[in-house]
Amino acid sequence: MNIYAIGDLHLSGNPPTKPMNIFGPHWDNHWQRIKEHWLTTVTDEDIIFLVGDMSWALRLDEALYDLKEIASLPGQKFMIRGNHDYWWSSANKMKNAMGDAITFLQGHGTAHIINLTTQVNALTGESQPTEHQCILAFGGTRGYICPDDASFEPDTDQSIYDREILRTKAALQEMEHAIQALQKEHGETENAEEIIPVTRVLLLHYPPFNENNAPSGFTDLMERYQVDICIFGHLHDQMSFKRIPTTFGNTKLELVSADYAEFKIQKIL
Repeated sequence: MNIYAIGDLHLSGNPPTKPMNIFGPHWDNHWQRIKEHWLTTVTDEDIIFLVGDMSWALRLDEALYDLKEIASLPGQKFMIRGNHDYWWSSANKMKNAMGDAITFLQGHGTAHIINLTTQVNALTGESQPTEHQCILAFGGTRGYICPDDASFEPDTDQSIYDREILRTKAALQEMEHAIQALQKEHGETENAEEIIPVTRVLLLHYPPFNENNAPSGFTDLMERYQVDICIFGHLHDQMSFKRIPTTFGNTKLELVSADYAEFKIQKIL
């Protein structure tokens, strides 16, 4: 099993009602290019994290074509909301519409014991697929622009930012509870001969800091809950692409906007 991620698909039906090449020729046929890479890269056993801005639709029924297009591709799909996902509805309505084809996360987290595929042997350096077991804990929410960003207006944005911090905390707490339940189920103790390693992944749509990469409530939570990897999208300009560091504290950062990744699925683990 491998873990992949992508964000900002910005779909709008077929033919597209909002062709993305209005933002530049690099967006020409972007969904076809993403699908081609997805189909040659991802298997049904793999996990795909979809970090928001999936469809330009305004209502859930209008988004169904795009969601079913995504659902038809290989992989176990987990999706969070982006700032343009106006179609996002209640958990029950989305569950009724898509069944188990896509799992929608907003302020929630979970954990699973999985067998990760490693391509390079850490001892010999040789390239050969091997599998190792781990607990993969993941969850998240949309996130939001952070204080001291040029676009942050305290009167209107502070309450939304505070709400998203609470949702992020709730997701991380659910991840911890799920980790503890799995460890208890498998009889793990500090003295156990074999302890399954844990990888914690936080999913956000917005980056976890402002345009100056300054600490925020999101980065504080990443440190407190020992997040190994934070995956996010939202950004679409070269200046932003260049300013994003590879790590923040002990957390690896993964920017997965579709155009940043040249319209390819990115491997995370």
